[in-house]
Amino acid sequence: MLSRLLNFYKTGPDLPLQDLSQEDLDRIYKKHRRSVFLGITIGYGFFYVTRLSLSVVKKPILDAGLLTATELGYIGSALFFVYAFGKLFNGLLSDYANIRKFMATGLILSALVNLAFGMTSLFWVFVVLWGLNGWVQSMGAAPSVVTLSQWFATKERGSLYGVWYVSHSIGEAITFVGTAVVVSAFGWRAGFGVAGALAMAMGILLIFLLADRPRTLGLPTIGEYKDDPLALPQKGTTPLFRTQLKILKVPAVWILGLASALTYVSRYAINNWGILYLQEVKGYTLAQAGPIMGTAPIIGVLGGALSGFISDKVFYTNRHKATLLYGSLQIVGLGIFFYGPPDNVWLDYLGMGIFGFSVAGTVAFLGGLTAIDLTPREVTGAVMGFIGLFSYLGASLQDIVSGWLIDSGKTVTDGVTVYNFDAAVTFWFGAAVLSLAVAMTVWNVKPRTVL
Repeated sequence: MLSRLLNFYKTGPDLPLQDLSQEDLDRIYKKHRRSVFLGITIGYGFFYVTRLSLSVVKKPILDAGLLTATELGYIGSALFFVYAFGKLFNGLLSDYANIRKFMATGLILSALVNLAFGMTSLFWVFVVLWGLNGWVQSMGAAPSVVTLSQWFATKERGSLYGVWYVSHSIGEAITFVGTAVVVSAFGWRAGFGVAGALAMAMGILLIFLLADRPRTLGLPTIGEYKDDPLALPQKGTTPLFRTQLKILKVPAVWILGLASALTYVSRYAINNWGILYLQEVKGYTLAQAGPIMGTAPIIGVLGGALSGFISDKVFYTNRHKATLLYGSLQIVGLGIFFYGPPDNVWLDYLGMGIFGFSVAGTVAFLGGLTAIDLTPREVTGAVMGFIGLFSYLGASLQDIVSGWLIDSGKTVTDGVTVYNFDAAVTFWFGAAVLSLAVAMTVWNVKPRTVL
C-alpha cells in the first residue's frame, strides 16, 4: 500500500526529447513556466488561508469560554511542531515528487481539515486536527521552491522567488480582512467553513496549473534550455539522499536555520496574536483590527516582490546586504507598532505596513533563498525542509510561550478578563533583533556547487 502510494506521487520517468524547433520549444516552455508559476504563487497563498484561519477567531473563542489563551497556544503550537518535521520530510520527498500531484493533494487535505475544525468544540480534537493540518501544510513551500529550481534559471530565481513569496501575503490578506468579515457576521465556525471551501476549489485548480519537471514532458532541463551551468544536474555517482545529508555539514545552513527560527517567532507572533493584541491592548473591535493587520500582508506584496529585485539588481545577488536592509526595517516596524504613542490608529497602520514590507523579505531570504543559493540545486528541497524545520520549531515554541505569557498576565476584575501583553511583546521584539544579529554572521560565506 505504502509502495503504491509513493509510486503515485513520485516524479515520472525521463521521456525522449521532443523533436522541436527552437520556436516551438520556446512556446511550450513559456506556456509551462507561466502556468506553474501562477499555480505555485496563488496556490501557496491559499495554504495560508487554511493555516491562519485560527488567528482571527481567538477572541470569540476566549469570550465564549471555550478555550483559554494557553490552550489556544497549544493548538497553534501543534500545527507548527508537526509542520516543522513535515516540512523536513516533505522537503526531502519534494526532490523526488511529481509536484503537480503532491502540492494539490496537500491543499485539498488542508481544506478538509478546516471544514472539520469548524464542526467541533473539544480541545483535544482541536489539537489533533490542527496538528494534522500542520502535516499537510508542509506539502506547499518546498514543492513550490523545487518547481522554481526545475523551471527557472539561476539568474531568474531571485526575482521570481520574491514574487512567489508574495503568495503568503495574498493568503494573509484574505484571512485578516476577508475571513475577519465572515467571522464578524456569521461567527467563528463560518470562518473555517469559508476558508476550507475556497482552498478546496484552489486545490482542484492546481491539478491543471502545475506540471512535473521538464524531462518528464520530453523537454530539456532548465540548465540545458537556458545554458545555466549552476542549474545543470550535479555529475557523479553519489545517491541523491546521501548528497542531501551532506547539507548537515554546512555550518551556514545551521546558522541560517537559527536566524530563520528567530524571525519566525516575531512573524507568527504578529500573525497569530496580533488581532487579539489589537483588541485587548489597543481596544479595537475585530472589524477594526482586521484591516490594520491586513495592512502587513498587503504592503508585504510590495516588499516581497521587491526583495528579489533588490537582492538581484541593487545588491548583485548579495542576499546578506538585502537581509540587513529588510531586517532593520522589520525592527523599526515592530518598534512603532508596540512602543509608539498610544491611541494613534495611523501609527498602528504605519507600523504594520513597515513590518509587512520588511518581513516578506527577511522570511524570503532567511527562510530559504540564501540557503539554496549556497548549496547545489539537487538538494533544494532538502535545504528548504531543513530550514523549515528550524523555522517552524521556532514558531511552535513561540505559540506555547506566547499563550503562557499572555495567560500569566491575565487579571479578572468584576468578572471582566484583561490580558497584559508586556512580557509577550518583549519576547517578540527581542526575537527580531536577535534574528538579524545571527544572520549577519554568515556575511562572507560563498556558494557551493558540490557538497
